[in-house]
Amino acid sequence: MAVRNRRRSAARKRREQRLKAGLIGGGGCLVLLVFFWQIIWPYVVAGSALVGGGAGGWWLWRVNRLVKKRDQRWRREEAVLAGRRSLAKVDAMSGGEFEDFVVELCRRDGCTEVRRVGGSHDDGADVLGRLPDGRRMVIQCKRYSPRSRIPSREIRDLLGSRVHFKADVAVFVTTTYFTGPSERTAVQNGVIAVHRDHLGLWNNGASLLSLGEVNGAGQGDRRHRTRRKETYE
Repeated sequence: MAVRNRRRSAARKRREQRLKAGLIGGGGCLVLLVFFWQIIWPYVVAGSALVGGGAGGWWLWRVNRLVKKRDQRWRREEAVLAGRRSLAKVDAMSGGEFEDFVVELCRRDGCTEVRRVGGSHDDGADVLGRLPDGRRMVIQCKRYSPRSRIPSREIRDLLGSRVHFKADVAVFVTTTYFTGPSERTAVQNGVIAVHRDHLGLWNNGASLLSLGEVNGAGQGDRRHRTRRKETYE
């Protein structure tokens, strides 16, 4: 017990000695600071400014990084949600919502300057923008019943819009299919005809440019390909 008491006493004395040394050192620094304040104050101010500026810069960098991460996460989530839209949900959209949907898909694929221009005086265009390679594009969007068909005259209207807007590429996007003549008109004139089957591919991740490689193909099963030409021309 006596040995333990002596150890505690020695430890307490060491703590007291360190405390006294700290107080003396702190007091000495304070005295020197006051005495030499006229000399060192510019350095103190400059050091404080550097520390403050560094802390502020670090805080701004961190905030910017967090904002970018949140924006990237939001964009990924939006892309996933867009890919999960079924064609049944697309069929339930209004005309304006369908145009917005097409704009989302274009932006997802890296198209730039994409914007809606649809309306009563749209000059045959619903969406304008640039493809990832910089070419100007004009898009016509038609959200029709799957039982309807796109006639040739609507393809011809889009060809006029391509000239009017001085676009390099014309795209016709629809929730239904094209008649035989309208499909041939599109392919022969370089119009990317995105019918219902291709729209499903585009919605599920295929790029807009890749749809140009299968232009004129698809159009559903044999039942879908049976058309009454005199009805739609």
